[in-house]
Amino acid sequence: MRNLKPVLSLFAAAIIFSGCVTTHRSGNPHGLPPGQQKKIYGTKSAKPFAPGQQKKQ
Repeated sequence: MRNLKPVLSLFAAAIIFSGCVTTHRSGNPHGLPPGQQKKIYGTKSAKPFAPGQQKKQ
């Protein structure tokens, strides 16, 4: 019974702290500036790739 209490407390701490980790990055997924994405995709304007020009959903 003595060994069970530290194991349960470590397990509870792991569950609590695992909720604090975020993996979602905001911005574009490729990490490129809008002008570089424009060149890659061959469009005339970088506006669709700029995060400040996107509508919130």
